[in-house]
Amino acid sequence: MMDLVIATKNRGKLKEFKEMLSDIPLNIISLLDFPGIEVEESGSTFEENAVMKAKKVLELTGIASLGDDSGLEVAALGGRPGVHTARFAGPGAGDVDNINKLLNELKGVPWEKRQARFVCCLCFALPDGRVFVEYGYLKGLITFEPRGTMGFGYDPVFFVPELGKTLAEATPEEKNAVSHRARATEKIRKHILQCTRG
Repeated sequence: MMDLVIATKNRGKLKEFKEMLSDIPLNIISLLDFPGIEVEESGSTFEENAVMKAKKVLELTGIASLGDDSGLEVAALGGRPGVHTARFAGPGAGDVDNINKLLNELKGVPWEKRQARFVCCLCFALPDGRVFVEYGYLKGLITFEPRGTMGFGYDPVFFVPELGKTLAEATPEEKNAVSHRARATEKIRKHILQCTRG
């Protein structure tokens, strides 16, 4: 069984990855298992951050690593918050702070102009030097107020037309069938499978 480090301390992300990769014989661990490791996200693109995370964690642990950088791009805000999604309301801000800032910036913007998309870039880095990068996207609209209690991050204000509800109103199964992370994982899994098969 191959060891794989998910380069995150976010328990929500870790849970989703474990569920989406559950059919592959992997021993999935995360940065929660390496409390001394901190990886700075200083890139200017999702790909720079994902590659930086995967390569740094691989270098420090010697174990195959999966780095991800995800974010929300809102059309009416010129693509913001983008790579600053997690820190949109400032350093140390939580999900509620970020959502409140987003809704405040979209005050007065009508429903038909509230288009947004979630972006996920995944980087799978191996000890032999191989690196694979894949993307996943999910299009939707930003609601006028939070709805639902599932998920994390901006899920309560991200309405998915194909589901007819926000991601926070969707079951984990529904979310994992359509999410940006699920779509990127579906593409990266072929590389992981090849490695587990030797």
